[in-house]
Amino acid sequence: MNIDFELIITLLTLVSGAGWLLDRFWLRRRRREQLAAGKIDSDQPSRPIEYAVSFFPLLLLVLVFRSFLFEPFKIPSGSMQPTLLIGDFIVVSKFSYGLRLPVLHTVLIETGEPERGDVFVFRSVEQAGVNMVKRVIGLPGDSITYRNKNLYVNGELQPQELVAPWIGEGVNRNLPGTRPELRTEHLGDLEHSILIHPRRLDPGSQSWTVPEGYYFALGDNRDRSHDSRGWGFVPEQNLVGRAERIWMHWDCARGFCIDVSRIGDKIR
Repeated sequence: MNIDFELIITLLTLVSGAGWLLDRFWLRRRRREQLAAGKIDSDQPSRPIEYAVSFFPLLLLVLVFRSFLFEPFKIPSGSMQPTLLIGDFIVVSKFSYGLRLPVLHTVLIETGEPERGDVFVFRSVEQAGVNMVKRVIGLPGDSITYRNKNLYVNGELQPQELVAPWIGEGVNRNLPGTRPELRTEHLGDLEHSILIHPRRLDPGSQSWTVPEGYYFALGDNRDRSHDSRGWGFVPEQNLVGRAERIWMHWDCARGFCIDVSRIGDKIR
């Protein structure tokens, strides 16, 4: 079961805000009048109104912060290895691709669009309430081809360089019998790391043309990522934000649960 925290926080803010407004413009004055008339002994609000007045500022602050500024996310899978690892906690800038209303996701102010190479978070096109993180590969109008584990953008090969065998640690360790390779891919002017599993069969040449208003997304762990090659394109209205930094890494399988070496790393 997926919990929609955005919806929960929005509803709590609306309910507590309604209580705050009711108290501010009617109940408070009514209590004072009743107190002056000797009908009540105290002007203290009822328990529900007291809770609403107390929690509304905090809930509003949280809602504004996570809806328009930054939101934390946890990486649950290895589809973005080696860039992001299972157990990474990342912070996403919500204002990078437009300021959007919570829940409705309607753009209020245009602030920017995804660029090729961005690591971005978006709502899944397959499962409601599920967020995914991948890398932007194709922009609207681009032609994308994936052939022999190589990427072509608008007919141009994006070169790869072998760096070394990749051996994960802790919960990110390699599956038995796998020998992934760490490579550097040149995606236009951007250099970033990817994983390739040479032993995994290549599905053959695949090509796509990205429609207007959509984006093509791939995981950096190319042979172990469920991405646009399987479920299609990311609609503009599904964008959540750009992944900026790692603020914590939690992996007790390594002996020490918190890996301080990754804290603060910029996501490239």
